[in-house]
This record gives sequence, structure tokens and C-alpha cells, in this order.
Amino acid sequence: MKQTITFTLNGDPVEVEIEPHLTLLQLLREKLELNGTKEGCGMGECGACTVLLDGKAINSCIFPALEVEGKKVTTIEGLVDVQGNLHPVQKAFIEYGAIQCGFCTPGMVLSAKALIDENPKPTEEEIRTGIAGNLCRCTGYLQIIQAIKAVSEQL
Repeated sequence: MKQTITFTLNGDPVEVEIEPHLTLLQLLREKLELNGTKEGCGMGECGACTVLLDGKAINSCIFPALEVEGKKVTTIEGLVDVQGNLHPVQKAFIEYGAIQCGFCTPGMVLSAKALIDENPKPTEEEIRTGIAGNLCRCTGYLQIIQAIKAVSEQL
């Protein structure tokens, strides 16, 4: 039996009828057609599906969609401002070459944003811990850490 949920998605109110078994990732990609959030492992291990829920990074592939009722969800699509400008974390990832194939990038960017929002001046160790749930097979992490550090120094 379908249920209706209401929540805020990337700053806009959403009301959608869903099957109770849907994950947040399935809701975003299949029902709402927001394909920036990726499915990697499907088990909450790789971080490709990371989104922000009330500002905290979560793995949307294992998060029940029904649980977003009344909450705020931010996907990678929600980081661009109304003029189309990229978020500072996105700009830094480009500038520092922290993007290779790009598959992990949306989740990595959102984890970095959550970290900087919580801790505006993280140490390198705190950055490593903050992105520990996000796997990248291409960059070797050095550029990602440098990009996050650069954003924190600009704040």
C-alpha cells in the first residue's frame, strides 16, 4: 500500500506517494529523476549515494524513504545556487583535480560539505575521517583532501 510523504528537497517542498519498501536512493533516482546521486555498492559501504539529511551525510541506498517525512534532503543538484553558481566545495574539487571518473564525486562533495558545515576548520586527519565513508578508485584521495582543506581555509 502506497504512502504519501512530504519533505523539503533541495529547498523545495515535495509531496510524493511511494511504496513503503523504497530507499531514499530509489525515490531520488526513480521517482524524482534526480540522477546525481549514484548507486555503488547498494549496502552503505562506498558513499556514492551520499546525500544530506538535515545537514548530515547519510547513505541513501540503505535509508528508508519513509524516514524523510518532514525533513530536509539535499542532493548534489541542490548545491548549485539560483544563478547556477557551483558551491565552493564543487569549485575546489575542479580546481584541485579531485574529480577523475566522477562517479564518487557527488557523494564525496556532500560529505565534504557536511564536514565543513560542522567543522569549518578541519585538520587533515579530520578531513580523512570525514570522508572515510566515501570510496574513490581514481584520485588516490590527495587531491580530494587538498580541495577540502582549501575550502576550509577560504572560510
